[in-house]
Formats: sequence, C-alpha cells, structure tokens
Amino acid sequence: MSFTFRTTDLSGVLIIESPVFSDARGFFMETYVSSEFAREGLALPFVQENHSHSVRGTLRGMHAQHPPKAQGKLIRVVAGEIFDVAADVRPESPTYRRWVGVALSASNKRSLYIPPGYMHGFCVLSADAEVIYKTTEEYAPELEYGARWDDPVLSIDWPIRSPLLSDRDQRWPWLSDRSE
Repeated sequence: MSFTFRTTDLSGVLIIESPVFSDARGFFMETYVSSEFAREGLALPFVQENHSHSVRGTLRGMHAQHPPKAQGKLIRVVAGEIFDVAADVRPESPTYRRWVGVALSASNKRSLYIPPGYMHGFCVLSADAEVIYKTTEEYAPELEYGARWDDPVLSIDWPIRSPLLSDRDQRWPWLSDRSE
C-alpha cells in the first residue's frame, strides 16, 4: 500500500490519496499509516480526533491556535462534500495571506493535511457532510483565534455566498485588525 502526497501552492499543505480496494461488499482503505506519513516528513503525533456534521451552506472557519498549541490537521470527509481551505497566516512566510481550496468528498476519498500556522475552514456543498479530522494538539480555546470568512485580505473565493455561520464565526475580526 502506498499513499500519494500531492503538494499545493502552500508549503506543507498536502492533498493525500490512499489506494482504495473495492469489491461487491464495498471498499477498504487505510486513511493514516504513521510510517507512510513519516517518509514524507510528517512524523506527527495526532492527539485528538473530531467529527462534525453540517448541513448545506454551513461554513466553519476561519480558525487556528497560537503556539505552543498550534494545530496541524488531517481532514477527510466520510459523507457528502466540502470545499476545504487553508490560509497561510505566518507573517514570515513567502505565501503570507495566500490560501488554497480543495474539494474533499466521500466519493473522492482524499484527505488534506494542513500544518500548524495556517487558518482552516470549510463550507458544505452537499445536502449535508460529515468531516473527521485529527489534530496534532488538543483544542485550547484560550489560544484560538480566527478571521472572518469573507475577509478582504484573504479574498477566499468560497463557492457559497450567504453561509450559515456560528455566532463566534460571525464575530471574528478582519485580518487587518489583528495584531501579529
């Protein structure tokens, strides 16, 4: 078995594909094998796994955590389809304030790895979606920060225009108002 790790325009953000074995019963695939990830330089200690269910038009994001609990994330969809976004908010980075978006779905079976230092968010394109993601640090609400989904500094080209947002996601500041 061998995973395929495809680079994106953002350093460290990877699209991951695993061989899928299908027959009359259904399919089988491995979604994470530490030795395969380590060969790609991703020797990661995943410490938490989250599962969310959201309806069409929901947008969750944009979120991140400050060090020392900055999170790397390994995201995959087990039902439905999402548009998943990583935004580089590392001031020292040559791709600072750039973003990449990837369609993840139960049918394409891709995963996305987002390293620490990036904001993350996704919107639901199907009737509903179930997203499972592993993190390299536990959730630390006191270190969490975010930016508005429609922040003009990032100019993310979301495939939805009037998303369903949590109260918290509606209150994030603009990136230009954030102190670095």
